[in-house]
Amino acid sequence: MAVAVESGVDAGLTWHFGNPVTEARALAAGDGVVALGNREVVEVTGPERLTWLHALTTQHLSGLRPGESTTALILSPTGHIEHVLHGVDDGTSFLAWTEPGRAAELVDFLGRMRFATRVDVQIRTDLTMVWAGHRVELDPAWRVRDSELGGLDVFLPAQAELADTVGTWAFEAMRIAAGVPRIFVDTDHRTIPNEIGLVGTHLDKGCYRGQETVARVHTLGRPPRRLVQLHLDGSMSALPAPGDALELDGRTVGFVGSAARHHELGPIALGLVKRSVPVTAQLLAGGIPATQEALVDPDVGLHVRPLLG
Repeated sequence: MAVAVESGVDAGLTWHFGNPVTEARALAAGDGVVALGNREVVEVTGPERLTWLHALTTQHLSGLRPGESTTALILSPTGHIEHVLHGVDDGTSFLAWTEPGRAAELVDFLGRMRFATRVDVQIRTDLTMVWAGHRVELDPAWRVRDSELGGLDVFLPAQAELADTVGTWAFEAMRIAAGVPRIFVDTDHRTIPNEIGLVGTHLDKGCYRGQETVARVHTLGRPPRRLVQLHLDGSMSALPAPGDALELDGRTVGFVGSAARHHELGPIALGLVKRSVPVTAQLLAGGIPATQEALVDPDVGLHVRPLLG
């Protein structure tokens, strides 16, 4: 029996189907389908779409090949993350998903940036998102992209049949264990790409909005904060909530993003902490003792996340 997520950004999605450990092992084996219908899909069409997106985003997109997956960020003028696109181009259009509730603002921004460029941007409410393991049989007509989590992000018609077999409990635990941050969950309005390991950010391209901040921090090092993986005290029954304080010696030094119970690692989370926090320091995550695993070098800002097993 499916149990739904009751609150938070993924409320309404399936949390688990009764046995999260079995579901987690299915994901590790390359099986399993996770319904992510709250992700919103945006399409960019037109002959100039890739060079236009290249100029606007943190990613090198002007030479993107058909079928090649990519992640790109749109920054504020001061370098803070405002939008994210996880996309793939098929030679005709660029199809991407973004986080729940973010598509309208993204499309509005992109629409204001078109000027005389031959592009069109729209929200594709007729498409839905699933994550599927590499061993899952898919319709060749569906658009897919290689996921950062080792499987496939699948854009399929909303009425298509592809039964989900794994819930977000196991899926989120896999993501956190892989050290992959979720934009707007593991980040806040002050986050710059260097703090999360330059995810979705290409360092060898021309100017884009916010590029000066990224380049300066990369050149000089020492990003203000750094992404960490937190290994939580397994004797505690609760998990920290998104936004809970990370504390060291009674001082708030960061915040918790997402947290989950992993079938092998136990309770884990992601967090952003001040660069000055020693990487060996034990923290309190929403009052729960936690040790750190470094995901971003505190001096350089490059991602050193663990490899997927």
